[in-house]
Amino acid sequence: MSAENRIPTTGTADDLSRFAAVRAWVFDLDNTLYPRATRLFAQVDTRIRTYVERLLSLPPDAAQTLQRDYYRRYGTTLRGLIVEHGIAPDDFLEYVHDIDHSPVGRDPALAAALAALPGRKFILTNGSRRHAEAVIARLGLGPEFEDIFDIVRADLVPKPHPDTYDRFLRETGVAPAEAAMFEDLARNLEVPKALGMVTTLIVPPHTEEVLAEAWEQEGRDADHVDYLTDDLGTFLGRIAASI
Repeated sequence: MSAENRIPTTGTADDLSRFAAVRAWVFDLDNTLYPRATRLFAQVDTRIRTYVERLLSLPPDAAQTLQRDYYRRYGTTLRGLIVEHGIAPDDFLEYVHDIDHSPVGRDPALAAALAALPGRKFILTNGSRRHAEAVIARLGLGPEFEDIFDIVRADLVPKPHPDTYDRFLRETGVAPAEAAMFEDLARNLEVPKALGMVTTLIVPPHTEEVLAEAWEQEGRDADHVDYLTDDLGTFLGRIAASI
């Protein structure tokens, strides 16, 4: 479904008019700005499991179960470790993002589409700023983004918690009615939609093997998802051309 989009309530498949008033473009990082097929975040996932295993002296299977449980209940495994075990975040963030970023390649089409969009562009991520900077450097991006709002800026409270979006809006001055949010997890779009943002869910192509928790794939048909696409660069290019 190349560059597929869906509008669940009104309009047609080619109707991009909801983006006409957008002047702030807000992007998740992992599995959103780069394809899930790179398996970059799989490296992070593995290091998180290893961190939990070592921290709590757990066997690998038990560490993975706890990691997944915290991720689903708290938004990130880190948040679960802070709440349940009182860990300090710095060592965790440095360790889990110490990965090989080379699987991410330059994306000229995405860069051109971002440059063509009117207004401000932001990254809002549950990861670290250092990780985000490494990713966008590999993509050949950087100047396109005004700011990176990472998990530290969010006071270690991850999406989808409403406080994270509120803090982001306060610090950036973004008006939700003039903003669009792009995410690979449907649950992270529920608050932005309620605030008045246009929402787009990034999904893997049908031909791509999806190595993710089943719940991560839920919500594609939810009312808080305005659009679907499996090709962010092409989709943004269509938006830029339409407005």
